[in-house]
Amino acid sequence: MTDDALKQPSAPPTVIDGVGENTPAATRISQAVGDQGYGAYGDVYGTHANDFPVGRVALCVTDLARGRDLVNAAAKADPGADPKLVDLYTSRYAHRVLEKAVDKVFGRKFDFPLYSASATTDASGIRVTTNAAGAGSAAFRRTLEKATGGIPVVVARGAPAVDAVGRSLSP
Repeated sequence: MTDDALKQPSAPPTVIDGVGENTPAATRISQAVGDQGYGAYGDVYGTHANDFPVGRVALCVTDLARGRDLVNAAAKADPGADPKLVDLYTSRYAHRVLEKAVDKVFGRKFDFPLYSASATTDASGIRVTTNAAGAGSAAFRRTLEKATGGIPVVVARGAPAVDAVGRSLSP
């Protein structure tokens, strides 16, 4: 790559290895949907995926009627965004609820370390990473689910976070 190429950034590709990515129309409505989902419609917004399938936006909400309202609000906020590109799906939990569940498990002492915790990609619960023993413990998963108030927890083997020079960020 030349220095000139680094100085002149280009738009993201629309095809990577034959798979569509970042189609402009889907990206535009996706951004508008995200703004509304993390804002005024946070009570129903679960998650969304851009270009799923290519040129479309999959929006997961806890209530389809309010989900349609969210899409309409997104189109109103950005009149150039095409609401017809959004497909609605039902999600089990709102992202806001899952964020609170993540907060309930972090900062607590458990029998196993927690390396990370986040909402699952389909807004059906939370996903945590821990060591191999914790990942294999059904009792640990049940303890985490009790801590979240019954929200399902997927426990996977992971590794502690490290900084740029390789030092552990875990306490």
